[in-house]
Formats: sequence, structure tokens, C-alpha cells
Amino acid sequence: MNHWTLEEDLSLEAGGTLKNPTIAYTTYGTLNADRDNVIYVCHALTASSNVHEWWQGLMGRENVLDPEKHFIVCANNLGSPYGTSSPLSINPDTGERYGMNFPFFTLRDTVALHLKLLEHLGINTIALVIGGSCGGNIALEMAISLGDRIKKLALLCCSAQETPWVIAIHESQRIALHSDPTFAENDPDSGKEGLRGARAFALPFYRSHPSFRIRQTEDDLDKITDFKAASYVRYQGQKFIDRYDAHCYYHQLNALDSHNVGRDRKSVAHALAQVTAKTVCIGFDTDLLIPVVEQQLLAEYIPNATYKEVKTHFGHDAFLIEIEALQEILGKRGA
Repeated sequence: MNHWTLEEDLSLEAGGTLKNPTIAYTTYGTLNADRDNVIYVCHALTASSNVHEWWQGLMGRENVLDPEKHFIVCANNLGSPYGTSSPLSINPDTGERYGMNFPFFTLRDTVALHLKLLEHLGINTIALVIGGSCGGNIALEMAISLGDRIKKLALLCCSAQETPWVIAIHESQRIALHSDPTFAENDPDSGKEGLRGARAFALPFYRSHPSFRIRQTEDDLDKITDFKAASYVRYQGQKFIDRYDAHCYYHQLNALDSHNVGRDRKSVAHALAQVTAKTVCIGFDTDLLIPVVEQQLLAEYIPNATYKEVKTHFGHDAFLIEIEALQEILGKRGA
């Protein structure tokens, strides 16, 4: 993983600035002489720039993300606890970590930071930008900003704007975070129990009814306590608090809520019409969080777009699981 710090401040969409932000990023492969073999991967909400850890099936020789053919770049999002400026960073005005005092930022601010990284790396043309979920939202904003500099675009289980449904889920998670009396403290362990609750609440929306029936159904018909599904939710909550920060999660949920390509662009339809890349919009039929109607809308209004749907038991998280189907769509048919 590499780190690069801007020599200037980053102006934020809602006002104010972030002083000399740092962006952490990972690269794979080699940039060719024409500097046009770039694939830019936009990661999901709580992932990192280490694509090989969470998209293994798409990464590797003869796969969609082939380091022998492409120069693959993935940057940690603004607010991420994995190296990019975030609530974990030191506030130069106080000498302490920002915590909840980290400035409010939008998803477009994350994109602005990514575009600064592209300038730093000397990349003008991108062969493919790809992202799922929050990463798809970021990829879409990049495509609107960069126009014909992006040749192909792959948008997985994302939307043109954050929906009232998802904002309500996020607000429920924020309530869980605030219910932890330590959340307001500026400490590395602040809000851990609230974070556990927030993640546990959201987990079923990332999966589906069929996936829980497949993996969490009890073998013992006489059981009345200690159910597999309950244990699974507790286990996932513990895993999450072991690797993530409550203040980072809070700020990133706020940034996700700000996602709306139509803001200051006349309308959503007008904004989507500005995408020139050859685009594939991929939906997953059991996705509860961002249903396929959202990807169908993208394909309807992006001029050179097609819609592909994957049948799956695994809901929203299928973009990390249904690798064979994604290889079929992205590898053989192209974006």
C-alpha cells in the first residue's frame, strides 16, 4: 500500500477544507508506455484498497483484473480507517485525532480526492472503472466527471442516488451508534458496542431470506435457544468492531446519504446522459438493499449502457460472491 499527501488543502462540497489530506492506495501490474492500460477499482463502504483480499476471483491471470495486462489502481475512500484521511487522522489544529470533529464530506469529495490521485499518477485515460455498492456510486460519479477519459464502466448493485429506504437504514445505524455512551469520546475504542449494534442491524439487508435459510437453518428441530442465525449476527458484529472504527463508519454513512448524481446537474437523467463510457449495469435479483430497479434505471438513462441481472441466493453481497457470473459478464462480454 502506498500513501500520498496533497501539498494543498482539499475544498469540500459542503464548505470548508480538509488540510493536506493523505490518500492510501494499492497498485497491481505495470503501467504501459501509452499509459492507457489502467483499471480503476472503487471499493465498497468498509473494504480497503487491497482488492486481492476481497475480490480474489476477479483478480489474477486471465481474469477481469489481470495484473499481467493491466495497471490496476484502488484507493481507500475518504473517511476510511485504512490509511486515507479520516477521523483516525491527526487534526493539525489540535494535535489529536479528529474523531467526530472530522469535517463533513460527501461522496463527491471522495471522488475529488481520487481524481487528485489520478493527476499525481499521470493517468489521463482509464480502460475500465469498476465498483460495487458504494464503490459503484463512486465509479458513476467518476464517469460523469471524467467523460470520455473513461472507456468502459461497470456498475454493480448501485444507484443514481441514495434512496429513502437506504437512508432510513443508515439512520437506524446512526441511532445505534449514538446509543453507545462512549461514542462521543475521542478514543480509539469509542463507540465499539454501538458499532457492533449498527453492523448487526444492517447485516440482513446485505444478504437475503434464501441465504439465511441455506446457511442458518437449524438441524435440531427441538432447539429453542442459541440459534445459528443469532450466533452468526453476533459473530459478524464482533469481526467488524475488531477491524473498523465507529467514527469512520458514522462519517461514511453520512457521505453515502449525500449520493445524488442529479445534484447541481438539472436532474438525475441529465447527469446520467453525460456518461460516455460503454457501460454495463449489473443487478442481483435478491438484493434487498439496492434492488435491481435501481440498476435498470441507470441502464435506461446512460446512453451506451446494457443491463445484466444475476440470479442469486445471496442478496446485495452477491457482488463479492457470484464470481463466476461476474466473470461471464465482464470477462467474456466486456463492460
